Amino acid sequence: MEKAIGTYLLLDGKSLSEKIRADIRREVEAFVSRGLRPPTLAVVLVGDDPASKVYVGNKKKACEKVGIRSISYELPENTTTEELLELIAQLNAEDEVDGILVQLPLPPHINQQEVILAISPKKDVDGFHPENMGRLVARIEDGFIPCTPLGIDLLLRYYNIEVKGKDVVIVGAGFIVGRPLSLLMLWRDATISVCHIHTRDISKYTRQADILISATGVPHLIKAHMVKEGAVVVDVGISRVGDKIVGDVDFEEVKEKVYAITPVPGGVGPMTVSALLLNSLKAYKRKVGV
Repeated sequence: MEKAIGTYLLLDGKSLSEKIRADIRREVEAFVSRGLRPPTLAVVLVGDDPASKVYVGNKKKACEKVGIRSISYELPENTTTEELLELIAQLNAEDEVDGILVQLPLPPHINQQEVILAISPKKDVDGFHPENMGRLVARIEDGFIPCTPLGIDLLLRYYNIEVKGKDVVIVGAGFIVGRPLSLLMLWRDATISVCHIHTRDISKYTRQADILISATGVPHLIKAHMVKEGAVVVDVGISRVGDKIVGDVDFEEVKEKVYAITPVPGGVGPMTVSALLLNSLKAYKRKVGV
């Protein structure tokens, strides 16, 4: 990968998401014109976390724009694990519900693992059920890939960023992004290093990365001296600093050094929502047999 001095390729997730959503909308309209019901996604929000409310609102708006029906369940903060499991059982049994999304994180008194296990793997459009994670490990195409890793993969493919044989470093080993993303990049035949809070010298790894992906939520953690010349940088982090939304990467400092970089906002975030729509459409098509 070569670039002219002082230039970089902006990996525009917002623009690609618009293309993906237009394709989904056309496909859904074609199914409905044949007399089929629209795809249906059940969205469950527990509590009043402001960020979670924003994320759920964005997902519902995206569904509406592409013709996917979304059903909202907004439960109070004091909802018990048992009450949430009862709702999930009802949604699992509901024939016209194709996908179930329980917004994470859940309040601390709810057993998150039990909730994830309770969702039918066939409706697990977040891709967190162990059965879908196992399919990712085994490279079985018919599972659901978690939305942020899938969105990143689609973004890299669209911009012709070669992953095969490359050194990919992921900063952040979380359940939602880091771990499933490492599996997906292995699937794409990359060589993977995963850094986390106990890694003694993160920059030792990041400086060797052909593709550097950060998902920590620590504002401006990644500085220019930590990035290899000509690298591809994918910033998953999103934080509010004063009146600004920023990522894990110090964009202004890093951009002149890289071949390609995602913006924050407008990079990985829109791709995550588009991946959710793709997973929901996949669940629907499997359900109705189209």
